[in-house]
Amino acid sequence: MAVEDKQISYRIYLVAFAIFLIAIAIAVKLTNIQWVEGDYYRKLAKERTVKNFVIPSNKGNIYSADGSLLATSIPNYEIRFDALAPKKENFDKNVESLSDSLASILGKSSGFYLNELRKARANKNRYCLIARDLSYTDYVKIKGFPLFKLGANKGGIIIEQKTVREHPIGKIAERTIGYERKKPDGTYDGKGIEWAYRDYLNGKDGKVLKQKIAKGQWKPIRDVNEVDPQDGYDVISTIDVYIQDIAHHALLKQLEDFEADHGCVVVMETNTGHVKAISNLGRDKNGGYYETTNYAVAESHEPGSTFKLVDLMAILEDKVADTSTVYDTNGGEVRYSGKVVRDSKRGGYGKVSLARGFELSSNTVVAQAVYDNYKNNPSKFIKHVNSYGFNKKLNMDFKGEGRPYIPQPSDKNWSNISLPWMAFGYGVSVTPMQTLTFYNAVANNGEMVKPQFVSEIKEWNRTIKKNEKIVINPRICSPATLSKVKAVLANVVKKGTGSKLYSKDFSMAGKTGTVKVNYGKNDGTSFYYASSFVGYFPADKPKYSCIVVVHKPSTARNNYYGADVAGPVFKRIAQKIFTDVPSTNEIKKLNRKIPKQEESYNTYFAKVQKQQQSIPDVKGMPAMDAIALLENLGLKVKAVGMGKVKNQSLQAGQDIMKNATITLELL
Repeated sequence: MAVEDKQISYRIYLVAFAIFLIAIAIAVKLTNIQWVEGDYYRKLAKERTVKNFVIPSNKGNIYSADGSLLATSIPNYEIRFDALAPKKENFDKNVESLSDSLASILGKSSGFYLNELRKARANKNRYCLIARDLSYTDYVKIKGFPLFKLGANKGGIIIEQKTVREHPIGKIAERTIGYERKKPDGTYDGKGIEWAYRDYLNGKDGKVLKQKIAKGQWKPIRDVNEVDPQDGYDVISTIDVYIQDIAHHALLKQLEDFEADHGCVVVMETNTGHVKAISNLGRDKNGGYYETTNYAVAESHEPGSTFKLVDLMAILEDKVADTSTVYDTNGGEVRYSGKVVRDSKRGGYGKVSLARGFELSSNTVVAQAVYDNYKNNPSKFIKHVNSYGFNKKLNMDFKGEGRPYIPQPSDKNWSNISLPWMAFGYGVSVTPMQTLTFYNAVANNGEMVKPQFVSEIKEWNRTIKKNEKIVINPRICSPATLSKVKAVLANVVKKGTGSKLYSKDFSMAGKTGTVKVNYGKNDGTSFYYASSFVGYFPADKPKYSCIVVVHKPSTARNNYYGADVAGPVFKRIAQKIFTDVPSTNEIKKLNRKIPKQEESYNTYFAKVQKQQQSIPDVKGMPAMDAIALLENLGLKVKAVGMGKVKNQSLQAGQDIMKNATITLELL
C-alpha cells in the first residue's frame, strides 16, 4: 500500500514538474513575443487588420482653344453575378423578371439571360459576366433590377468600376490628343498631349487608412484621409475644333479621291505658332482612312520642290544672284557628274529669270543657281540651311519626332551631285512640321516660332502655367530678301504652278512640291510620288500657314503633282476658314458712309445744336427720335399712342426747365 502511494506521489510530482516546465516555456514565449519579437507581431497584426487604401485622383480634361472638350475621363462599369449568394427562394422568384429587365437594355433576348443565370446557378459560378462597358445611367438601372436590388450579399450583384478616357469629338486629331496606357510589365507609355503632359493631367492619388471588420469588409479609422487626392489639372490645347473639322474632311476627301496611301495637314497660327488643326490619316486594309501615325511630326522624308525656297532665300541673302538673273533651262536637262537633272515639262522653259524659274518650279534653274554659286564653297550654302533649323529637330513636346538629315560637306558620302540634288529637295530629309515652320517664318515677317500644341494649364479658372511664344530665330533673313520671296510665293499662286488655286477674291501664297520617293529604285513598284503644298493666307496679311502632304496618290490619271493633289486641300481649308469659322467672320466695308444717312444726321445734329437751349419742335418726327432728343435735353417724356408726333404739350421755343415733363401725342 505504501509502495502504491509512493508511485502516485512520483506521478504527481512528474506532472507538476511538467506543468511547471510548460509554464516556464509559456512565460518565456510570452516574454519573447512581448519584448523580443513584439514589434514584428504588432506590425504583422496592423498589416493584416489596418492598411492604406488608394483614393484615385480625377484626371484632368483636355480642351480645345475654343473650349470644346477633346478628352475626358468617365466611369465605366462591369456587372457580374455571384450565383450562390441569393437564397433559392429569392433566385427562383426573381430570375425570370431579372432576365426580362436585362433584355430590355442589353440587346439580347430574355431567354438568353434566363439560360445564363440558371446555368451559373447550376455550375456554382460566383463570377458570371452579365455586361461590361456600361455607362453610369445603365449601371444605375441594372442595380435596381429584380434580385440585383437586394444587394451583393442577398442579390449576388458584383459591381466593378474603372475609369476610361473618352474623346467626345471622336477620332478627329486622335493621334495628337494621344493616350497613356499601362503595359503588361506594369510600366506606362503613351503618345501625344496625354503622354507629354501626364504630370499635369494625372494629379496625385490620396490615401485613406482603413481597419478590417467582419466578413472581409473595411471601414475608415478616422474621419479624415491620410492624404487627400489632388485632381489633375486641365490642359488647354491650341486646337480649334472648327478649323480641325475643316482640315480633317478636306484631307479625307482628297485621299479618297486619289486613293492615296496616307497624308497629313497642319494649320498653324502665324504669329504665335499655335497649331490650330492637325490631321494624320492612313489607309486601312479595307480602304478606309483613320488616324494612324502622327505623320506631320514623325515622318521625315525628302520634301521635293518645297525645299526650293531655301535656295532662293540663301541666294538672295548672299547677293550672288537676284530674282531677275536669267538661266537657260537647256531643253529641260542639265548634267552633273553624268547624272541628269530634269524639269517636269519636257523641253524645259527656255531662258527664264530665277524668280520665274521658281514660280514654274524648274529643277534645272534652281540646280544651276545653287551649284554655280556655291560649288567652290558648299559650306556657305549649308550654313544657311542649318540656320533655318533643318539640321536639327524642333524638339516638340511629343516623343517620336522624325530625325532630319541635311548632308554636310564634311560627310564621307558628300559628292559632286549633293549640292544640285539638294537644290530641288532630294538627298535631304525633313518633317512636314519643319517645312511648315520655315514657311511660317516667312509669313511672320522673318521671325521663326516653335509650333505649340498646348497654350496653358489650368485648375478650374486659375492658370497654373501659360506657354509663351518660343522664338527659334528672331530673323531668318533680311527685310529686303523677305520682301522678294514673299512676292515670288504670291506669284506661284497667281501665275505659277499653283495658278489653278488662284482666286481674285482671296489671296494665298505658297509653293507646290512633287517628289519621287525611293527614286533610286525604278522597278515600278518600290517608288511612288508624294505631293505637297505649303504656304500661308491671306497673302498680304498672313494669319495662318498650312502644309498638306499626300503620299502615294493614284497615278491612273497621271495627275500626281502637288498643285493637283495637295493644292486643292490647301485652298479648301483657307477659304472655308474665312467663311465658316465664327472667329474670322468680318463685316466688310463697315466704315463706308451712306450719303443719305449722313445728310439726315447732319440736319438733325444742326437742329439739336440750335435748339438745345429751348424746347425743339418735334412734330412729325418718329417717336423714338423725338424721345431720344428730348431726354438728352433733360426733359421727362410721356408718349401717348404710336407712330409719329402729332402734338407736344410744351410748345417749341419755350425755355427748357430741367426734369420738366413733356407729353407727346402720337399718330
